[in-house]
Amino acid sequence: MNNELIIKKCKKCGATIKVLQDCECQGCGIVCCNETMENVVPNSVDAAFEKHVPTYEVKDGKIFVKVNHVMEEEHYIEWVSMVNGDRECTTYFKPGEPAETHFKYIPGSTLYAYCNKHDLWKTEVE
Repeated sequence: MNNELIIKKCKKCGATIKVLQDCECQGCGIVCCNETMENVVPNSVDAAFEKHVPTYEVKDGKIFVKVNHVMEEEHYIEWVSMVNGDRECTTYFKPGEPAETHFKYIPGSTLYAYCNKHDLWKTEVE
């Protein structure tokens, strides 16, 4: 089962998109600011691991997700997604809000968190 999100980012202006189906043509790609957008590869280990990787707790058929991260105007978690095959559930956040959400528990899913400064992070759900 593929739980991979395809995220692309413009290195010039910072525009970020989720791709439903990426093009597989050679030399083709999504363009922004006259340059091909680059794939964002999820991090899972780093010195700031504990501040970006989503953590979770399972209770009563739900998965409660939290990202231990600052939620300041200039640095915050923009969204958290849970992906399982062709299912994706996403919660969006604003500065000042806690980066916490819950979804239906589906074992084998992947949790993603997107930081506006440090990009994409992930963890696997057992």
